[in-house]
Amino acid sequence: MTEAQTHPAGQPSPRRPERVVIVMPAYNAAKTLEDTFRAIPKGYYDEVVVVDDHSRDDTLERAESLPLKAIRHPHNVGYGGNQKTCYMEALRDGADIVVMLHPDGQYDPAIIPEMIRPIQEGRADMVLGSRMMVPGGAARGGMPLWKRIANRFLTTVENLAMGRRFSECHTGYRAYSRKFLETVPFLRNSNNFVFDTEVIFQAVHFELPVVEVPISTRYFSEASSVGFRTGVVYGLGTLMTALRFRLHRWGLLACDKFRR
Repeated sequence: MTEAQTHPAGQPSPRRPERVVIVMPAYNAAKTLEDTFRAIPKGYYDEVVVVDDHSRDDTLERAESLPLKAIRHPHNVGYGGNQKTCYMEALRDGADIVVMLHPDGQYDPAIIPEMIRPIQEGRADMVLGSRMMVPGGAARGGMPLWKRIANRFLTTVENLAMGRRFSECHTGYRAYSRKFLETVPFLRNSNNFVFDTEVIFQAVHFELPVVEVPISTRYFSEASSVGFRTGVVYGLGTLMTALRFRLHRWGLLACDKFRR
């Protein structure tokens, strides 16, 4: 990877001693990146890092024009691989709390104070922004019916495997403590979309507290969205992750994703 340009970021709040870094894994996000960045509440972060996963548009140029740190991969490595770079960069920059915000405008940046609060209060090391906590919220945000059905089904299976009662395991809006990212071996995870699933199973395996907060989303033409074929592959990967988790817990087949 090559670091493209670094600018000073937001100013820390005097009442917030934790260093908060917002990371945005970007791919072909030129149309939505600036609006998403401008919508981030001021005073709630110290730095924003955008990692451009070798986009085919001018995502990097847009990022370089904003007061944030812009990094570009020399090759496309995938959504999970992009997150790995995001988190490593945030840790190198001294982050105590890391928020992953998609730059496509689907998730509302105004929720960031609620996303980081459980970590600040010591109640969580991982926060999930759930679209399913408020009945009908996902539908009002425009989530397609087939995605809502798949989300519910996969979350139910995952809850059974983990022994938990999460309302949603497939949100892309997340916050992590430094302890979390230094505990779970996320660099061993997949470079594709199933990375998000693996991280939740790792949180449960390593007994790191997870809190969900309700969020709203909006689906529109410029927002990135997983298509049906990719969704099927992701769903199968999720089921395989659940199986590997159980086999590891039962002592039948060790998995390096659940070993430090």
